[in-house]
Amino acid sequence: MADASPIQRTWSQLTRDEFFELARLRTEVFFLEQRIDEPELDDRDRDESTEHVWIADEHGPAAYLRVVVDDTPHPGNQDARRLIGRVVTRADRRGEGLARRLLEHVIERHGHEPLALHAQTYVQPLYAAVGFAAYGEEYLEAGIPHIGMHRPAQPAPTADPVR
Repeated sequence: MADASPIQRTWSQLTRDEFFELARLRTEVFFLEQRIDEPELDDRDRDESTEHVWIADEHGPAAYLRVVVDDTPHPGNQDARRLIGRVVTRADRRGEGLARRLLEHVIERHGHEPLALHAQTYVQPLYAAVGFAAYGEEYLEAGIPHIGMHRPAQPAPTADPVR
């Protein structure tokens, strides 16, 4: 398998082919597998503050997520301005920890500030394993049970002093 290093781009950095492949992965999983009948692509994809993060292999994107930024925190996201969403892994690569690697990448970059996401309830353990805690009541989004999850800001690690 190819290197599992995450690739990260903003809208202006994405090539047309990259976006096409990412959109194909998202629609294959959300529309065809999960049968979600709500819009998948939205203007947040083109927002220059949105980070598109994925891991690729010889067949294209194997796992993907995006990070959007809200100018003001939304009450449903606790105090977080950064919201992780559209987390998806291609069927043939599930169970390999790719989504977790993407989450760890985002936490490495933004873990010094609060983060939030709206998790499909059955995937909640994945997010809990990287420091997210559920809050609020379960709700239906696109016909699928979801739960809000929040990860508080963590101080940046300090270097051990030389003795």
